[in-house]
Amino acid sequence: MKTTKTPAGQRTRAVIYVRISQDRTGAGLGVDRQREDCEALAARNGWDVVEVYVDNDISAYSGKRRPDYRRMLSDLSEGAATVVIAWHNDRLHRSPTELEEYIDISERHGVSTHTVMAGHLDLSTPSGRMTARIHGAVARHESEHKAERVARARMQKAMAGEWGGGIRPFGWGVPTGETKLATDKKTGEEARVPVLDMNKAVPEEAAAIVHGHEMLLTGQSLKSWIRWLADKGFLTPRGNPIGHVEGRDMLMRPRNAGIAVYKGEEVGVGLWERLVPTEKHRAVVAILKDPTRRTSPGSTPRWLGSLIYRCGIGACTETTRVTKAGGSKRPGYRCLSNHGGARRADKVDEYVEDLIVERLSRPDAADLLAPGPDDLDVAGLQQESEAIRRRLTDLAALFGAGQISMVQFTEGSDVARAQLEGVNQQLARAATRDPLVSLVGAPDVRKAWKAMDLEQQRSVLRTLLEVVIRPARPGRMPDGSYFDYQAIETKWKRGAS
Repeated sequence: MKTTKTPAGQRTRAVIYVRISQDRTGAGLGVDRQREDCEALAARNGWDVVEVYVDNDISAYSGKRRPDYRRMLSDLSEGAATVVIAWHNDRLHRSPTELEEYIDISERHGVSTHTVMAGHLDLSTPSGRMTARIHGAVARHESEHKAERVARARMQKAMAGEWGGGIRPFGWGVPTGETKLATDKKTGEEARVPVLDMNKAVPEEAAAIVHGHEMLLTGQSLKSWIRWLADKGFLTPRGNPIGHVEGRDMLMRPRNAGIAVYKGEEVGVGLWERLVPTEKHRAVVAILKDPTRRTSPGSTPRWLGSLIYRCGIGACTETTRVTKAGGSKRPGYRCLSNHGGARRADKVDEYVEDLIVERLSRPDAADLLAPGPDDLDVAGLQQESEAIRRRLTDLAALFGAGQISMVQFTEGSDVARAQLEGVNQQLARAATRDPLVSLVGAPDVRKAWKAMDLEQQRSVLRTLLEVVIRPARPGRMPDGSYFDYQAIETKWKRGAS
């Protein structure tokens, strides 16, 4: 075996590279155990270890950037060491491109590679480089073959409605009482962890998902549900706070309705407990995808008409917000374009609230309710939805087999997706509750209004009334006040005034 030669009395500088990934070649060794074996190899050869590079839970095959591997190559290029020690050569690279780069650096800077399991890799000779390339090709083949097996296994599980693995989804995962051996991704250490039944719902989390659907279907916002989750102390399965992105993903997940998915496509019915009916899931997805509901990031509205009331100065159609502009000590509605004066926010909101309460207190208030979904065949719509999805799958299979052209596939898919969108809109109509329902017929409408949170009240306002704030008349009004109520122009969106 060729060894690294150095001048008499000079110690050989060596570096160690350790890595684990999901496949964990090396008998499941964690980085600490790999490092111990590498340090023992260095001690036997009398090498001084000047640096240890660690990439934890990063696959060389995946193509993801390995920070410490790149740092090692940079240090080697600057002459930091003449020996690289790894547990096995496949810990260093599984990509032919990476191997060629490593060979080039090793040749130019006189770097020798030694492994615990495969011995010395002599990259200074043609035969040594050929051996390294063969090892790399074999490792690449093993990775690709494993990736193919994993993908096929996941597809089979999805088609059978089984849990495909990964991070525990919020809402499911009840401990079975058994444990299994697992490797901690941060430390590489092995420990026993509880075995979870991914088909069984976690009661508290499942109830939170159901509550989120109800909130959105009654006109409340995603932000309101996320605040509710925070107030109740809910966290993600990884133990992190639930933010906007996580909350949106949780509610849009087909799993909530018992729908199995593979690569973003619905493929069947899951074996796990369903949390919400399909039509409610479709409705929530439609709401969250509706671009008209998306607002720019910012603080939560604290006034009834913020960004709902419209400016009526000239031809302006901007909405208004509440500010204390112009030296006023009282909050007032002011156009987003900042032209014209502000109108006292408390007075405007009080006036609009009185209008809504008075209108919904009349005997004919029930006439304002939107038509119910009684005329919709929900079961039929669901069957139609499944038939369209199967048609999309069949089109993909025909195109893959070369039996239809790209033009035929594209045209057929576009038609099917348009039909599916229409069906989903009908299902959303069947599940969405009219925000007026909790007010119409209430014994005390004002009390019921006050019991609502601000987001619900704003939803009622959006549904029922258009409000435009015109320029106020100067001076004292006929009623003796200085607030011009006639400058608050309103129009009912449902029914007559």
